[in-house]
Amino acid sequence: MDYSFYQHYWWLLVALLGALLVFLLFVQGGQSLIYQLGKKEQDLQLLLSSIGKKWELTFTTLVTFGGAFFASFPLFYSTSFGGAYWVWMLILFSFVIQAVSYEYMHKKGNLLGSRTYKAFLFTNGLLAPVLLGAAVSTFFYGAEFIVTKDNITDLKMPVISSWTNPLHGLEAVGNIMNVVLGLAIFFLSRCLGSLYFINNIDNKAIRQNASKQLLYNAIPFLVCFLLYLIVLLFKSGYTENPVTKIISEEPYKYLHNLLAMPWLLALLLIGVVLVLYGFVKTYLQTEYVRGIWPAGIGTVLVVLVILLIAGYNHTAYYPSLSDTQSSLTITNSSSSLFTLKAMSIVSIFIVPVLGYIAYVWRIMDKK
Repeated sequence: MDYSFYQHYWWLLVALLGALLVFLLFVQGGQSLIYQLGKKEQDLQLLLSSIGKKWELTFTTLVTFGGAFFASFPLFYSTSFGGAYWVWMLILFSFVIQAVSYEYMHKKGNLLGSRTYKAFLFTNGLLAPVLLGAAVSTFFYGAEFIVTKDNITDLKMPVISSWTNPLHGLEAVGNIMNVVLGLAIFFLSRCLGSLYFINNIDNKAIRQNASKQLLYNAIPFLVCFLLYLIVLLFKSGYTENPVTKIISEEPYKYLHNLLAMPWLLALLLIGVVLVLYGFVKTYLQTEYVRGIWPAGIGTVLVVLVILLIAGYNHTAYYPSLSDTQSSLTITNSSSSLFTLKAMSIVSIFIVPVLGYIAYVWRIMDKK
């Protein structure tokens, strides 16, 4: 197990955390649906009580995702989180108001009132999926930064990465394809939120409304996702020469990645089938309430594949639009071999942690 193995291993873990995060965005999707599903105050309380049990899982996974990136690929962390700070600050702000809302919404004497906190939850349900999708899309469509590693020896200004756009991350929404992916994740989160409510709440009216919202959101999701996937597979990417380390443009890079790794293509197809199965069976069979699980597993597989083709096969997972040679790959942006080895031992504990999450999920759903 050489240096390359550990770099690929940690990109796999980061991609898996990102895939789980997209699945857990059903919480945000559910928050954006409460007024479409609950026509009475008691229905709203039932919806918020159901989704409110799971919101910490999404936020915790987001923090873990960022922490894993910081530990395994610190150059990306310093470049993106340090340069595109406005978009990440907006994402963090939306999660902060979410936490505040669940904490104070039902407390007596709160200053803002429950309606304001419900509006905060809707804001989080809209901003978080769209901005996260736009941020992830820069893995393929690039960002405006320059990396100068020699600056580390400059005692006066040891800054390696610098952002060349004054919008500091907000320019990502100026790329239409970044917005398309953001919208795809937004509509997907609403589909998963509908499936979650159908599975978690035994209420005929809510389930009927959730089934309608599943159809209304599945159509725009499929349009946005298929458009993004097709354009992605036929666009150029950036590849790193494993010998010279020179980064150059390669036509159909991401299509080549799928063809070079057929196991990823198989996972992608399986994931798409599972998502469609969960959607279609839930909508057509009113008595079927477990659609969240095949659709959720399918979501994890599809997002996992998309993130893996962004970094595997000598691909620049964070292309620089300002300087091609500043583009980040899993080989030029990772931690040291010692660090990756040490963290790999710690990563073994992911398995019992996942088991604990599943146990807590089951316990919370007993009431």
